[in-house]
Amino acid sequence: MSKHIYHGIVPPVVTPINTDGTVNFGDLTKLVEHLIASGVHGLFALGSTGQVCYLSEEDRVAVVECIVKANAGRVPVIAGAMEVSSQSVIRTARKMIEAGADSIVTTAPMYTINDEAEVADHFRAIAAGISVPLFAYDIPVRVHKKLSPGLLVQLGKEGVIAGVKDSSGDDVSFRRLIAMNEAAGKPLVLFTGHEMIVDAMALIGADGAVPGAANVEAAAYVRLWDAAKAGDYVTAVKEQKFINELFEIVFQPTGRSGDAAGVGAFKTAMVARGIISSATMTAPLKTLDAEATAKVEKIVRDLGLGA
Repeated sequence: MSKHIYHGIVPPVVTPINTDGTVNFGDLTKLVEHLIASGVHGLFALGSTGQVCYLSEEDRVAVVECIVKANAGRVPVIAGAMEVSSQSVIRTARKMIEAGADSIVTTAPMYTINDEAEVADHFRAIAAGISVPLFAYDIPVRVHKKLSPGLLVQLGKEGVIAGVKDSSGDDVSFRRLIAMNEAAGKPLVLFTGHEMIVDAMALIGADGAVPGAANVEAAAYVRLWDAAKAGDYVTAVKEQKFINELFEIVFQPTGRSGDAAGVGAFKTAMVARGIISSATMTAPLKTLDAEATAKVEKIVRDLGLGA
């Protein structure tokens, strides 16, 4: 069903924004080239870090088109179709597939109140309505539903989903998912969304990671992953410690929403590194203030990552 092998470091690509609120496709093209040159194994378009739910459907499809064109088939592109119903996910996903996405990732239904059987049928309907692999995105902080390991493995055994991006924050559940997936013959590719414990997740059997901070420093994540897969955990832990020092950037803004602080810190650090030209956020989010910006820039400089 897929020409690609999904594994390794797959950054959730930041969506650069112009000061007038439009998508900066020039910066997005340069960002894709930078990430691929850093050795990433795939690209995740339009996740939380890509501010998917702040963009119009037209812009989201255009973002996928831009990433696909810049990528030119070098690594798989997973596109996020985050919508409120199965039908709307299918509609948007088909447009993204036409734009060149290699696979689709989506969450449990948003807004609606569903039981596990209904959530399972949601994924079954989407898989039946698209022509590429489907990944489940487990992120209860945003959709208020936890996807259980049993449900995910069952959907994997049915061929409904090809893998999982786990951003649940529930490491016990993720470890159970790894064990249950292995017992079932590994029908699923399992990605962790945790920035600061990728070394540990590689050790226990994760197939890859989707870390937002890789937009700022992808090469360190790639070195970490390559070392872990080679059994060199001393190097993997060393790289993770370096990444964790960098990840302190997200704790510098105070009194801001999670979206504004996290993605805002990534974009600010990317500007400091010369990766993108503007830290502008999608409305109604605001860029970081001067004090937080200065703190983020200092961390980048102190780690030797300045432009």
